[in-house]
Amino acid sequence: MSYVIFGRAIKTEYLTLGTLFATGGAVFASLGGKKDSASSGKPLAERVKEAVPISAGSSEEEQFISNFIAEAEKERGGAHH
Repeated sequence: MSYVIFGRAIKTEYLTLGTLFATGGAVFASLGGKKDSASSGKPLAERVKEAVPISAGSSEEEQFISNFIAEAEKERGGAHH
């Protein structure tokens, strides 16, 4: 069996191979690239703290937020999901 594409008859096996190679190429391209080696050694919690600063309206609010986060981490203990 074949399909007519742009006026030409294309066999189904060529369409299948083209689809497989295109999918494989897209996966290869998406997984490639340079990895950020500077932050790969740090735990996720430290990277989040660096990326999301606490923007409080006053120093009391900032201290409250910092204490709240510290208490929540203490309650959680060493449990990881």
